[in-house]
Amino acid sequence: MNGNCFQLMKEIPDHSIDLILTDPPYNLANYSTGNLKFSWRSEINNNLAEWDKKILTPSMLLPDFKRILKPDGNIFIFCSYNLLGEYHKVFDPEYDTFQFMVWHKTNPTPNVRRSSFLNSCELIICCWNKGHVWNFTRQNEMHNFIESPICMGAERVKDPKHPTQKPVKILEHIINIASNESGTVCDMFSGVGSTGVAAVKLKRNFIGIEIDSRYFEAGRKRIISTQKNGRSL
Repeated sequence: MNGNCFQLMKEIPDHSIDLILTDPPYNLANYSTGNLKFSWRSEINNNLAEWDKKILTPSMLLPDFKRILKPDGNIFIFCSYNLLGEYHKVFDPEYDTFQFMVWHKTNPTPNVRRSSFLNSCELIICCWNKGHVWNFTRQNEMHNFIESPICMGAERVKDPKHPTQKPVKILEHIINIASNESGTVCDMFSGVGSTGVAAVKLKRNFIGIEIDSRYFEAGRKRIISTQKNGRSL
């Protein structure tokens, strides 16, 4: 669906979603220093998209998340360090378990000025109640830590380029653990449709909402391609 998720989520029936897997804005606009310019190389893109400049708080998400999620469903939300405490304050009292995963990006943007750490980790909030669906595999596969490069090569959507496109590998890992085949995965900030691609590959149903018409169309095409060919464009 192409539109505002806070409006379109109202159309999703109560307790119909098995897994919420989504990537809302990180609200990092206040921390951005803009593009990094150098005399000896091209600029490094450090600008933030317009949608990240609009404040989104976890309390805005909770009511509809609670309404649409099944009693045995799971919630996974990508976030950054600045919002971890806010998510804990809002979501922890409402669910039996509040945990987080760490995605370690093996190819982060280099720190050419060598003035701080490389920004190589992102966080993923995890929430559920007792009796939730959970496909535990082997001990060494169930760490709350996963490594993957950021999207590169053929996986990266070039037009339009989404600044926070997530690797399908990570999304598949979460979907396999936190839902079953024929279940419904929902991503209300679906960008270029990566969650939908992962869901379709793993024989799940998918509901995606994206407000930007360019990203929506790119995601729609990728998901249709995956349905037909088993892989996205």
